Amino acid sequence: MRVRKSLPVVGLCGLAVAACVPNGSPGTPAPAWTEASARVLAPSGGQLAVASAVQQNDGLRISVSASGLRPGSYGLHVHAVGRCEGDFTSAGPHWNPTMRQHGSQNPQGPHRGDLPNLIVGANGQGEIAFTIPDARLSGGVGGMLDADGAAIVVHAGPDDYRTDPSGNSGTRIGCGVFG
Repeated sequence: MRVRKSLPVVGLCGLAVAACVPNGSPGTPAPAWTEASARVLAPSGGQLAVASAVQQNDGLRISVSASGLRPGSYGLHVHAVGRCEGDFTSAGPHWNPTMRQHGSQNPQGPHRGDLPNLIVGANGQGEIAFTIPDARLSGGVGGMLDADGAAIVVHAGPDDYRTDPSGNSGTRIGCGVFG
């Protein structure tokens, strides 16, 4: 897992002052995450994909590059907990700080963690890049990398983009921790 942090401009200006203030003191700016990545692993430990999350001005850009999966369509979601144990239910529900229902075709949706399906070709490879509008990687209420992190999960079947809470996308077959 590769994670980069950068200090906000305010943080750089106050670096000399912050050196004299204990960590976690009120008024000390916290570093903001600008990029995070994850290795998506099968329960057996084999790598299925790599994922990245990059903060952009218009939202959060999620990119996934998969190899070694069978050809087909797979549900792909950001989950609310950065833990990938056992059958991957440890990753919790979809990341949903706006308290919406599941799916881009649901009038009361989507969750922030709802991503387009990952399409894998005959060669076992697939790629997707998607921007979650107005989403943040970290900071404030609703940032993806909160106190318990976040994970990206690949499901066994395609997402139907409307059925709450998970799009009927099936078993969790791959999981990777962002942070």
